[in-house]
Amino acid sequence: MDERGGAVRTDPERTLPPDPRGYTRRSARVAAMLVYAGLLLVWIRLLGIPNDTIQVFLWLWLGTVAWNIEAPARAHLRFLRDWSLPVIGLVVYFYSRGLTDELGLPVHITMPIRVDEWLGGGITPTERLQDAWCGDPCTRGLAPRWYDAALTTVYASHFLVGLTMAAVLWVRNRSEWMMWMRRYLMINFGALIVYILYPMAPPWMASRDGYMGEVARITSRGWADLGLGRFDLILQGVGNPVAAMPSLHAGIAFLVAMYAIWRLRSPWRWLLGLYPLAMSLALVYFAEHYVIDVVAGAALAAAVMVAARAWERRRGPGALPAS
Repeated sequence: MDERGGAVRTDPERTLPPDPRGYTRRSARVAAMLVYAGLLLVWIRLLGIPNDTIQVFLWLWLGTVAWNIEAPARAHLRFLRDWSLPVIGLVVYFYSRGLTDELGLPVHITMPIRVDEWLGGGITPTERLQDAWCGDPCTRGLAPRWYDAALTTVYASHFLVGLTMAAVLWVRNRSEWMMWMRRYLMINFGALIVYILYPMAPPWMASRDGYMGEVARITSRGWADLGLGRFDLILQGVGNPVAAMPSLHAGIAFLVAMYAIWRLRSPWRWLLGLYPLAMSLALVYFAEHYVIDVVAGAALAAAVMVAARAWERRRGPGALPAS
């Protein structure tokens, strides 16, 4: 029974968090969110944009606390309870991804170059983009153009958008949050399996080692004049330069767009398709990924959407919110 004597549903797929609007006055919410935004801006200015899973998780929790500032403590602790297993899963993914290049498997180099050369009419799209946009010679130290800043912002959004979307859904509708988190975890671990089985050198590495024309890894160059950067507070020092196929940056961008277009009803939702296209452009231009990596990321996102939906349908209507 709830506080008003009504029955409470206990199905974990259908249970929603208490309505935050019932706890917090608008004036208190606005004040708390302004304080939260101010603290976050100071953090970004002094240290950099939150970049690792744990740091993003903590800032999102503080955001929900500010949004529900007058809620009882148990409502805020519910966030920790619900998010603990997904975050542990993402940390496991992070460290497993960092160890996959230690398994001794051969690193694939030439296949993506040949495919992208075919797509680009003899020259890879990365080389074409850097020849046209970057400068001669193309180096990380060149003065950034306006599109460098725009594309760097799109690239860095990868570390924030998926989990921020999850936090918004958690506040609004726990069933939707569970559906999105299911897909978010599936695409991360799906990519991890491929990274283990098919380690592959990205364009900047292949160029450095003489396998293709000269390209530079110019990621983050667009923020140089703004004094911005990304900051790993807890999860750091574990990287895998050959975790390139598929592109998880592209995959999650496509997954965000696919899920939002599916769940939203506004005719403007189709504009969300511009997000993965901008992400794909940034990845290829910055020499982080080949076009074939981006295509593989989009294919993985589509496969995750289909597999997750099939699993939810097998669970029955009680496991699904209304479509």
